[in-house]
Amino acid sequence: MISPGAPERLTLSQARRIALRAQGLDRPRPARGTAPTMRQFQQVVDRLGVLQIDSVNVLARAHLMPTFSRIGAYDPALLDRASGQAPRRLVETWAHMASFVPPETYRLLGWRQRAYQKEAWGAISEVPLKHSPVVDEVRAIIAERGPVTARQVQEDFEAEHPTTREEWGWNWTVAKRVLEFLFFTGEVTSAGRNGAFERRYDLTSRVLPPDALAAPEPSDEDAIRALVEISARAHGIGTLRCLADYFRIKQDRVAPAVADLVEHGVLHEVTVDGWNQGPVWRHRDADLPRRATGAALLNPFDPLVFERRRVEALFGLRYRIEIYVPEPQRVWGYYVLPFLLGESLSALVDLKADRQAGVLRVHAAHRTPGPDTPVASHTADLVEPLAAELHELAGWLGLDEIAVGDRGGLLRGDLAADLAHAVRTA
Repeated sequence: MISPGAPERLTLSQARRIALRAQGLDRPRPARGTAPTMRQFQQVVDRLGVLQIDSVNVLARAHLMPTFSRIGAYDPALLDRASGQAPRRLVETWAHMASFVPPETYRLLGWRQRAYQKEAWGAISEVPLKHSPVVDEVRAIIAERGPVTARQVQEDFEAEHPTTREEWGWNWTVAKRVLEFLFFTGEVTSAGRNGAFERRYDLTSRVLPPDALAAPEPSDEDAIRALVEISARAHGIGTLRCLADYFRIKQDRVAPAVADLVEHGVLHEVTVDGWNQGPVWRHRDADLPRRATGAALLNPFDPLVFERRRVEALFGLRYRIEIYVPEPQRVWGYYVLPFLLGESLSALVDLKADRQAGVLRVHAAHRTPGPDTPVASHTADLVEPLAAELHELAGWLGLDEIAVGDRGGLLRGDLAADLAHAVRTA
């Protein structure tokens, strides 16, 4: 039980440092020299609990970047091995959107799989009504031939259900729709990805490690409480919205779990000056470092920033991904990464990996706005570590050059000119 009395009072600076320590971003990365190991990769997984997957590959795929941001230039084959070879350390499911999670966490999401009619969107939830005969056929194909891709399965249905290009957005074939239904409901999962980043679907019973399969099925309440604790540990500190968003659970289901965790002393209510989005809780194991001295580029799907209201409250930055915004209406650029320096999200950098030319292109570089966000006192104190981070990123991506400015040489953003100079002299 928590002790009686007034909640602990924290400043926004202290709350930021708690959040950064929980995410493993409060200190510099390990020194260069030896390549990061599977043990270091596993430590990132254990700390974060989830790696969101997104197909956008402008810079690097979403699930690859968070580990780079925390341990530097690791070999992405570590993630491929963790998710594609038995016994798997990571499996794919719907967690914070499509995500990699540890097998133990996968077993905590059965309530969502069973409630697909409420939890999934139309293209998934309507599959049993629209494509019932195909579901049985696809089950048989996977059982006999898995792992298989959606493209391979579609070959069996192309004559009766030909591929079309008539619908906007995700133009899924009938095979893809059925496979994604079976994936959402947990009957199948990914046995790994091929070179084209296509899922190789197989029966979940053949993918999950035996100990995860043998574990008893938790009740819905126990599962949600366990997920909320993972979220709280990964956040260090957060509101009900923060704790719910990590695994995209409705807040009315999270509230009883939070109350239970408070009753058992796992969470403690605190007061954070300036964070006015409802009650705030701190995990009992969350540390408050004296200083935050890390530096890292964070992709838009990094767990530190994917709950945008939290980012605005903690860091004073209104951050949105603008991929789907028409170019004339974009504020910061197409694929913009915040740059963390100390405890501040100090810059926004629009990046693209031009793999054909071997160039990391910095299309724009802006200092972040906001009077409440601490920033480097001198531009050089910001652009020099940012230039060093860009060189580290380019090396990890196998790119030989960094070019600041668009293809016509236009420098966009108030940091662009100074950053171009810092990149040349780094």
